[in-house]
Amino acid sequence: MAGFEFAIAMAIVFAAALNANVIEGRSTLKSMHLSWGTQRSGFLQPAGSGIQSKDQFLFGTVEMQIKLVPGDSAGTVTSFYLSSLGAKHNEVDFEFLGNVTGQPTIIHTNIYTQGAAGREVQFYPWFDPSEDYHNYTIHWSPSRIVWFVDNIPIRVYRNYLDEGIPYPDLDQPMRAYSSIWNADSWATRGGLDRINWSKAPFIAKLRKFRARACKFEGNTSVGQCTAAAAASTTSELGLEGQSQMELIRYKSLIYDYCEDYDRYKGLFPGECFKPQY
Repeated sequence: MAGFEFAIAMAIVFAAALNANVIEGRSTLKSMHLSWGTQRSGFLQPAGSGIQSKDQFLFGTVEMQIKLVPGDSAGTVTSFYLSSLGAKHNEVDFEFLGNVTGQPTIIHTNIYTQGAAGREVQFYPWFDPSEDYHNYTIHWSPSRIVWFVDNIPIRVYRNYLDEGIPYPDLDQPMRAYSSIWNADSWATRGGLDRINWSKAPFIAKLRKFRARACKFEGNTSVGQCTAAAAASTTSELGLEGQSQMELIRYKSLIYDYCEDYDRYKGLFPGECFKPQY
């Protein structure tokens, strides 16, 4: 997919024509397509825009190189995630919360199971994510989910379904998505910093989407995809991966729901008491 570059943009309504939906090369059109925000040339509505994979997957690895919105991006959220459909959907998120000029973007990770979220872990990036492209990867297997930034693991969520702890359904496929959207009611300092529309358009650039994942083609795929995932060792971090993740968490972690005593009054979710890696 090396020939693909795509820009998703959000601009103030009635702005001049932007023609921001730029695709260089055609190979990735076989894998992803515009899913929303395509009205008018250049995505001129303040809701945002997005793309999604044509295929659904059940377990595997998806990755994308992203160059985030430069400058004042307060109130915007750029995302790369896996999601199924329906009210009780599953979802695994990378969300990049914009900020005012001079303040860092926040890497926000989350997971939904049966439509319920609330498992947020956040990091400050150890680089400027608007200066160049960086690789963001989600690995999803029956045993665990791992988030990677530039091939460095930053978070693991393990499967403890047999102990009654929620985990994405093992027979529900997901698609890959990427989008940019208006979240200024909460994204930057809890909504204190709103979108400055005089700075529009807000453009995030994407390239090199890659899915090394089991294509879902109906119920017969469940057994095949589960077996393929069981044979893979990709989700195993090893000692080096664990050390990398512990260092990133020590230096860059800014919020972990499993450490938020005020939120839970000490009654933390079950997974907070279990080893994750």
